[in-house]
Amino acid sequence: MLTLKKKYSLTEYFEREILAETRNEYIDGEIVEMTGGTPTHNTLVVNLLSILHISLPDPYRVFVTDQRLWIPAQRIATYPDVMVIAEPFSYQEGRKDTLVNPVLIAEVLSPSTANYDRSGKFAAFRTIPSFQEYLLIAQDRIYVEHFYKEGDRWIFAAYERDETISLQSVDLAIATTAIYKRVNFELEASASEQ
Repeated sequence: MLTLKKKYSLTEYFEREILAETRNEYIDGEIVEMTGGTPTHNTLVVNLLSILHISLPDPYRVFVTDQRLWIPAQRIATYPDVMVIAEPFSYQEGRKDTLVNPVLIAEVLSPSTANYDRSGKFAAFRTIPSFQEYLLIAQDRIYVEHFYKEGDRWIFAAYERDETISLQSVDLAIATTAIYKRVNFELEASASEQ
C-alpha cells in the first residue's frame, strides 16, 4: 500500500475521494491507496456476496468493495470486501454514502494486507458497537478464519475443505466449497510465477 505522508482532514479526504480514480482508505489523517484485486480475490468476493444476498432475509443487506465504512472511534474510513448490515442503516454524520453499523465483515486476504486485516483493522472493527462477526478468507488455499462475538469475548474457529461455517450474527451456514467455487489455485499460482 502506498501511503501519502501529508495529514488530511476528513473533509479533505472526502473531497479527494469523490474525484479519485482509485479507492483510498483514511486512517486518522493519512490517505492510503488501496491496491487492486486478483481474479481469485474477485471470485471469492462474488461467491460470498452471492451466497449472502440470496440467503439472508430482511432486514439484512449485503455490500461489497465500493461501500465505505466509517469507524469513528479510530477515525478510519475503509472499504471492506463484504459487509452485512441490518436495516435501518446508520450513516456517518452529515453523509449518505458512508455507513457505520455493520454486523458482519469479510476480508479476502492478500500478502500485502493480511497482517493488517488480522490485527490493526480487526482491532478497529471491534470498536464498532454493532459488529459481531469477522471472516478472513485465504486466496492461496481453502482456509477461512472465523471470529464471532459471544458476550464480551471473541471466539475463533478455522475452516478448511468440505467444512461448514456457522455464521452466528445472521444465523446462516455456508460451505467452504461454496465460497471457493470456481477458484483454481493452480491457475493463479502459474500466473503469479510469470
